[in-house]
Amino acid sequence: MTSVDPDGTGLLAPGWTGSPAASATSDTAYLQALLDAEAALTHAQAAQGLAPAAAASAVTEAADAARFDVRSLAERARGGGNPVIPLVADLTKAVGEEYGPYVHRGATSQDIMDTATMLVAVRTLAPVLADLARAERALARLATEHRDTVMPGRTLTQHAVPTTFGLKAAGWRSLVLDARDRTVRVRDGLPAQLGGAAGTLAAFTVYGAEDTEALTAAFAHRLGLAVPTLPWHTLRTPIADLAGCLAFTAGALGKLAADVLVLGRTEIAEVAEGSGGGSSAMPHKANPVRSTLVAAAARRAPQLAATLYGSLAAEDERPAGAWHAEWEPLRDLLRLVGGAARDAAELTEGLRVHADTMREHLGLTHGLIVSERLSAELASVLGRARAKSLLTRLAERTYTEGRPLGELLAEEPELKDVDLDEPSDPARYTGAAALLTDRALERR
Repeated sequence: MTSVDPDGTGLLAPGWTGSPAASATSDTAYLQALLDAEAALTHAQAAQGLAPAAAASAVTEAADAARFDVRSLAERARGGGNPVIPLVADLTKAVGEEYGPYVHRGATSQDIMDTATMLVAVRTLAPVLADLARAERALARLATEHRDTVMPGRTLTQHAVPTTFGLKAAGWRSLVLDARDRTVRVRDGLPAQLGGAAGTLAAFTVYGAEDTEALTAAFAHRLGLAVPTLPWHTLRTPIADLAGCLAFTAGALGKLAADVLVLGRTEIAEVAEGSGGGSSAMPHKANPVRSTLVAAAARRAPQLAATLYGSLAAEDERPAGAWHAEWEPLRDLLRLVGGAARDAAELTEGLRVHADTMREHLGLTHGLIVSERLSAELASVLGRARAKSLLTRLAERTYTEGRPLGELLAEEPELKDVDLDEPSDPARYTGAAALLTDRALERR
């Protein structure tokens, strides 16, 4: 049979198309994970003496996605509401009459579907983590190189006080490391699912299993998944944890992208993507495509995660609808984050920093960017109230007269003996930015 992957083109999904995550979450990849789960189940039973070793070999040999028609399985899944039911029929036929009865023996569809989902997640998170590592290394380099590169700090869209680009890059890196740590922790805890029809493992005891705990452990170990304490058919902690780490990762990368999009505006131009994208109408444009796609993923991820969290409230021992509602948004989340991690790696590795422009922008407010420091300095000379009143009045004049604040202060008779050269220099008012950057870079 031919293998068809109808969702693999990604025409409307440039964020993840062509990424490792796209391959790891394709219909073919999901089918292979389902087949891997079925083969592992037969192997686990053979290891417990519940099935012939030859049966395990036969199922493993037949469990090749290339031998099955994905489109046919998808169409026939409507009959029972999930693709496992038609797959078991096709796999049983492929295994043959002698060992076919050992396919799926004792399991329920959700055992295989949930286990396959965990396999797909683990396989997708591997390239995600690799791309996060790339981004982390690039940001560490930027933070080191620009440890003392002074730039305007902005709050509520306006210039506030000076900061450094090194500290900003170190902050981005910190978020990437937070995402990495959460992802690793969740990935390492993703469990296999084995419970039978209602989570009691009853059918396995009928087939001779005396130690269902050992059977579950053998099944999980065969797949490289964590051993579950209980069947989790309606205890959806693994899905919720996965949703949370993926949504956080998208948001963490989205913060980086949002900053780059602002700082890369034509009228700001403090940073630029290494290779921008073109425009269909305007030849001069170099659009920040990598940042744009990361930002798009960050906007979609929370709503997808919300659907998965909503499925936690699942009734009975298997719910009608809550479990089924998870499949597409979870795959979308894996794809979005996989694509965003790839784009973030490319973005950070190619990011161009315009330090001269940053330094130039420190003067846009005519020296008011250091008014906080001057207020503190002058309070010891004039008193707090007088210092605030003077700076407020002179701040208005800097704009109306277009003159630097330092120049206006120098004309004040009561300040003629006060040296304001250093306090007026934005480059000398970055506080502990350099030390904070160093501290952040110590994290591994």
